[in-house]
Amino acid sequence: MIEYWHNPRCSKSRAGLALLEENGAQVEVRKYLEDTPSADELRAAQSKLGIPAIEMMRTGEKRFKELGLTKTTPDDDLIQAMAENPILIERPLAILVARLQSVGRLKTCWVCSRRFVLPAWGSAIPA
Repeated sequence: MIEYWHNPRCSKSRAGLALLEENGAQVEVRKYLEDTPSADELRAAQSKLGIPAIEMMRTGEKRFKELGLTKTTPDDDLIQAMAENPILIERPLAILVARLQSVGRLKTCWVCSRRFVLPAWGSAIPA
């Protein structure tokens, strides 16, 4: 199962969802602008993805600049900003939540405009 944080107004988010569904992935869609992730959920996603919080953010958004955020802002502050302003969350974001028996730990994938990884199929698809 892949939890897919989706913005249906975004063409890349729609394309990513279509690609997952065309390849038979079980996808649970979360419209994150309506169902905003908490700071704890964002921290969990960050941990699973193994990336700095800044890589989960839309740094070009007007709101990013309005809040005085920078690429050197501490992760905790960035996480809180995303929880309070979900428009700042980079989209789409996909997290593989199924356990792989042979490994015994969670595997994750991140879908955004920079990379698109489908570990269930063992391939990377450039955006």
